[in-house]
Amino acid sequence: MPILAAFMVPHPPLIVAEVGRGDEKKVQGTIDSYKRVAQEIAALAPDTVIITSPHSVMYYDYFHISPGAGAEGSFAAFGAPQVSFSERYDEELVSKVSALCEAQHLPAGTRGEKDRALDHGTMVPLYFIRQRLKSFKLVRIGLSGLPLGEHYRLGKIIQRAVNELDRRVVFVASGDLSHKLQSYGPYGFAPEGPEYDRRIMDVCSRAAFDELLRFDEGFCDRAAECGHRSFTIMAGALDGVRVKASALSHEDVTGVGYGVCTFYPEAEGLDPYVKLARDTVNEYIRTGRVIPVPKGLPRELTGSRAGAFVSIHKNGDLRGCIGTILPTRDSLAEEIIQNAISASTRDPRFNAITPDELSSLEINVDVLTTLEPISSPEQLDVKRYGVIVTSGYKRGLLLPDLEGVDSVSQQIEIAMMKGGIRHGDDITLHRFEVIRHK
Repeated sequence: MPILAAFMVPHPPLIVAEVGRGDEKKVQGTIDSYKRVAQEIAALAPDTVIITSPHSVMYYDYFHISPGAGAEGSFAAFGAPQVSFSERYDEELVSKVSALCEAQHLPAGTRGEKDRALDHGTMVPLYFIRQRLKSFKLVRIGLSGLPLGEHYRLGKIIQRAVNELDRRVVFVASGDLSHKLQSYGPYGFAPEGPEYDRRIMDVCSRAAFDELLRFDEGFCDRAAECGHRSFTIMAGALDGVRVKASALSHEDVTGVGYGVCTFYPEAEGLDPYVKLARDTVNEYIRTGRVIPVPKGLPRELTGSRAGAFVSIHKNGDLRGCIGTILPTRDSLAEEIIQNAISASTRDPRFNAITPDELSSLEINVDVLTTLEPISSPEQLDVKRYGVIVTSGYKRGLLLPDLEGVDSVSQQIEIAMMKGGIRHGDDITLHRFEVIRHK
């Protein structure tokens, strides 16, 4: 099974609330992006998370892969010993990667561990992921002083090991960007700093991974970057795969660059939520048959219940959108199947989709979190929260982060209009978040 997705994330301990103690709000954009990444990883339900970290054991001429059954760590060095981790390693995958490296004469393996404790480059991603996903194993891999091409080659070997073991794996490339972005930063300012950040965000937003290998290492040193080798291993793990990349955020207010990007293979069936909705629409429009819940779906689809919306676009224009605020079926998979049928055939704003349209459709699935009552519009954020406006038996809903909806007042206005609610009516507000699958 190919790697499910990969994520480029920074690792400043500052963004751990127990460490930052309020100062983390300076980089709230990074924190918000991290939370989204954690949600997306949880939705993928991986068996194993691979984290490459610049602060794990590092050698000049050898890639160190953490050995043994697991390891522990905490943020005690950063004044927060109460934030701790006890992680189990995926020993079978570690062994497979090590054996393939040996067979291909790449210096990598489990020898030479100098410090067993988890490093902060690993723990910062875990801090956010563990809030959303409890059950997975870890593989922790350090960087080396070897050329960038060797880092890319390690990534390709990791890809092969994952495929041969048929693991559900998410790859997290941990690394800050330049440390020389501001005169008040930890290393001062260098013109290469902003230039590095601009280039790396451009390259990663396009998934132009071959360009990672063209960065001059002297230029990278002058920029005092942290994560380039980590990102290059990740790129190798996606070698030969057509990838859809999204740049979620970039911040430099601390003098250090924090970039967050997501990478999803575009192979058919990568995102099981979207594949389920697409397969449902294709089958129902062609034959009128409702597909059964497929075997092999992630546990979150078959073992949980939630409201969900299925949105269908054609050539960028909305073609149908139907959803449920609360679960109405026995599983989330069944919820998506029924709502996909409704979105494609029962949206009163559109005619039913026809077979000749199927090849040009884009389908998204939004899974709703628990509804939360709020007392004021000030508790809304159009990018983060959807809103439900209720007045008596009337109810209007609007999803978050919609193009053209730029203010809370506009969001509430549209939701009221959809629910047939008039100005002056007594209303109550609920907010919710969504995990969006594209």
